[in-house]
Amino acid sequence: MTTSSDSDDPTVSNPDHYSTLWENEFVRVLEYRDTPGTETTPHHHPNSVMVTLSDFERRLRLGDQHRDVKLSAGQAVWLPEQRHAGTNTGSTPTHTILIELKSSSTGIDTHAASLGPKL
Repeated sequence: MTTSSDSDDPTVSNPDHYSTLWENEFVRVLEYRDTPGTETTPHHHPNSVMVTLSDFERRLRLGDQHRDVKLSAGQAVWLPEQRHAGTNTGSTPTHTILIELKSSSTGIDTHAASLGPKL
């Protein structure tokens, strides 16, 4: 995973749209909300899982490259580590949850995990 500066953190660079719901040493859970036409400034996400709570239609940009993404509400998708800016190109507000992974280590004892949670 690349190291990013605080200014690349979406909760710092785009605080009107990203908020931290929960965090520990392994993951950070973010909520994202916007309205049609909203543009974000460039920011970084580590490997993440995104869950769309609303329809999701946007153009993601990095430099002079762009990609259009369209997802329906209720989808869960894997997002590899990336830096981008985005624009809501849809006709509805966006509401998503992002579960950002902090490292490749799970911190789980696989032997104990096969027996269920530790009591």
